[in-house]
Amino acid sequence: MSKQKLELTWISKEKRPKLEPRILLEDPEKSYHAKHRVTENDIFDNRLIFGDNLLALKALEAEFAGKVKCVFIDPPYNTGSAFTHYDDGLEHSIWLGLMRDRLEIIRRLLSEDGSLWITIDDNECHYLKVLCDEIFGRGNFVANAVWQKKYTIANDAKWLSDNHDHVLIYAKNKTEWRPQKLPRTEEMNARYKNPDNHPKGPWKATPLHAKSGSESNKSFSYTFKNGVVWSPPPGTYPRFSEESLRRMDEGNEIWFGKDGTAMPSRKTFLCDLVDDGTPSPTVWLHTDVGNNHEAREEVKSFNQTNPFDTPKPEKLLQRILHLATNPGDLVLDSFAGSGTTGAVAHKMGRRWIMVELGEHCHTHIIPRLKKVIDGEDPGGITKSVGWKGGGGFRYYRLAPTLIVNDRWGNPVINPEYNAAMLAEALAKLEGFTYAPSEVHWWQHGHSSERDFIYVTTQNLSANQLQALSEEVGAERSLLVCCSAFRGMTATQAAQRWPNLTLKKIPKMVLARCEWGHDDYSLNVANLPLAAPSPPSPLLLAGERRKVRKAAATRDLFGDAGEDGQ
Repeated sequence: MSKQKLELTWISKEKRPKLEPRILLEDPEKSYHAKHRVTENDIFDNRLIFGDNLLALKALEAEFAGKVKCVFIDPPYNTGSAFTHYDDGLEHSIWLGLMRDRLEIIRRLLSEDGSLWITIDDNECHYLKVLCDEIFGRGNFVANAVWQKKYTIANDAKWLSDNHDHVLIYAKNKTEWRPQKLPRTEEMNARYKNPDNHPKGPWKATPLHAKSGSESNKSFSYTFKNGVVWSPPPGTYPRFSEESLRRMDEGNEIWFGKDGTAMPSRKTFLCDLVDDGTPSPTVWLHTDVGNNHEAREEVKSFNQTNPFDTPKPEKLLQRILHLATNPGDLVLDSFAGSGTTGAVAHKMGRRWIMVELGEHCHTHIIPRLKKVIDGEDPGGITKSVGWKGGGGFRYYRLAPTLIVNDRWGNPVINPEYNAAMLAEALAKLEGFTYAPSEVHWWQHGHSSERDFIYVTTQNLSANQLQALSEEVGAERSLLVCCSAFRGMTATQAAQRWPNLTLKKIPKMVLARCEWGHDDYSLNVANLPLAAPSPPSPLLLAGERRKVRKAAATRDLFGDAGEDGQ
């Protein structure tokens, strides 16, 4: 029987946005850096981006594709609060479409040995699992860790008390990715004893057999120097070769019980394991990685008057970043919420990028990061990692759309763009790296060592193009983006100057993107509403309340990072 590929389907799945790759504009007044270096490893080039996270992900793609080691996202859990005037099928479809668009870019941003970690609850977890299987490949699914977010029982629960969330874990390429191990605890080490005073120190007896192995070893047997003949129990296989068993036997590393009559086992020594650590379990208890109450208390330390409703505890992010990254690796969170990911990454010596559209970018994230950088945040993981402050971040906002309509309805370059912004925007749209040369006035960017781009709003004459072609030279090529070129067609120009490619602004990009679309957080413009029934005065009043509620809660994907419940 042939295997069929399973795909998740939903309303309007085929609709995909034509995203505009915006440029990012730094606001130095909101960027923040420590006044002096605390250590030689301080990191200053972190990024906090204010804006729609789908557009921000697109803006990052050209520069960071294949460079992000770990993506953690805490998307809105789609519990129904923001879509009250749509039926459940549409609400679910909208959420899946929003997630699909973001996950596809996230996958391209990840390095080959990178990983994605998503917190989610039961409401959408299993649909999200199938969606991620489709985007990342089912073979790249790593695990579903279960996080104990609450430690008390809800006595008013209608069915069961909800005490956990899921952490879905995917690798970009599972063959390339391995998680770090967790440090061993004192409780784990206490299980190792030394009843026979072995010179290697404490040990624990572990089996010589395994559940799987080569079929050729089913009849394996070994005779130890004390005469004991050992074979693996039925249905199991030898864990070690005959040579390894002989070495362990000679080194008194086989245990036969206190009276020498027990089934032989290996002495696994603590000294051989301390540096290796231990694999992470898939059940994460709140005592190890924190809980919702602990997270809210952490947020109160930097915003007492308006604490964030549903943050994640710092210990949860510490566990994830420990397993997924090493110091200096790049971490991305495109649903930044109250900024837990950036705060933890900063304290752990990781580089980070965070994206947030909500106003809590300014009321929560920036104040929190300032305290971290100044060494004035005593909470969370500060003491456990010995954080003393240092480093910094740059604050960016998304540039406005490149193309707008003039008063006659004609598409023109946005007047908010100056020459440098226009050159950077067109370089990004054309796949060039924006890097203005200090030597050659016509080099605004490059795609290779010999291929360049030049952007100007001038109308270029044949004489100007001839001079430009001569300066570029036959060994290099130049894309010329200009308002117009006089006296010839683009084909004629290409024949006359083979090292130049001419394109007109803005015609060259008009069909590329959805211009003027600033918010992809609730993209429902063409979706039908639930079937209406004849309105009554009471019904109309109720619908108005629903609309007001939806407006108040705004959009899921704009400001709801670290959504939680």
